[in-house]
Formats: sequence, C-alpha cells, structure tokens
Amino acid sequence: MDHATPNLPSRDFATTSAFYATLGFEEDWRDATWMILSRGSLSLEFFPYPDLDPWSSSFGSCLRLDDLDGFYTMALATGLPETRTGHPRLHPPVPQNGLRIGALIDPDGTLLRLIQN
Repeated sequence: MDHATPNLPSRDFATTSAFYATLGFEEDWRDATWMILSRGSLSLEFFPYPDLDPWSSSFGSCLRLDDLDGFYTMALATGLPETRTGHPRLHPPVPQNGLRIGALIDPDGTLLRLIQN
C-alpha cells in the first residue's frame, strides 16, 4: 500500500515526543537525526531543527481523520487551549469547502489541519 508521511521540524525530540504522546502517539523510531511517531494508521516523522523560530514556522500537514470529533475532544481533554494565539493550541472544526476542518498547532509552530474523512 502506498502512503506518505509528513516530515516535520522539532526543536527538541524529547519535548515533541512528550507533546504528541498526550495525543496518543507512540515512538516507533528515534535516534539523533530522526524520529517517527505513530497513532494507529497515522505517522509523523520529525527531523531536528533546534534553531526553528515557531513564530515564523511555515511547516504543516493534514491529518485526515475518520473520527475528527473524537480526536478533537481527546485533544481538548489534554488541556490544549482553543485560542487564536500562541502554541500549542487548537482551532475547532468548522465547515470549509464542503469538509469539516479544525487545526492543531504544535509547540514548534507546525500547523496540522484536522480534516474529517
């Protein structure tokens, strides 16, 4: 089966891993140069970028979810704020272009669009 995995920046693998662990992701691989996290069929791959400025980051990806509402509710339960500034943060799902789309911004300023399949 063909698939793609986003390659995203991490200022610190331990911090990134701990953040995504609260969202149900587990480490599949980690060394000094690469980290792979997975949650069910979702995989995210990270490379070190210690000098990344999260306020000017333009990195992003989409997570296409069968249960957007369940994922979003679980993310809210971790204490992530629904706000328009700062990071990490959440944006609630809204109808957009015939889809329902929310957003998660991680501690490194990476935008993950949360899209209902």
